[in-house]
Amino acid sequence: MSTDLQEEIGREVAANKVLVYGKGTKTAPRCGFTLETIQFFDNFGVPFEVIDVLENMPKRQALADMTDWPTLPKVFIDGKFYGDTDILGPMAQSGELKTVLETAFGRPLGEQKQTINLH
Repeated sequence: MSTDLQEEIGREVAANKVLVYGKGTKTAPRCGFTLETIQFFDNFGVPFEVIDVLENMPKRQALADMTDWPTLPKVFIDGKFYGDTDILGPMAQSGELKTVLETAFGRPLGEQKQTINLH
């Protein structure tokens, strides 16, 4: 894996409290899983960024190598890799994700906008 790609990913992760690497962008997702993840974080009402890696195979591979997670999207919160909504959904239901987000943003969060029903 290229050191340049590792450094680029490191800068992107550090610059965003919540970062989603997915297929498409926040305003134009290009797969259902990326859309689901965008809706998931919209429901929490926290700022987040989506970086499109659909056409960037070297970066996609670097992310897979760094995270040991082969699929997209990949979610980072406060610099830590969490997986995707298959992992975050149960964390949201248990209240753990709200605590993680409150810690990341240094403030209490309001209630979620709606119930999340994943898979």
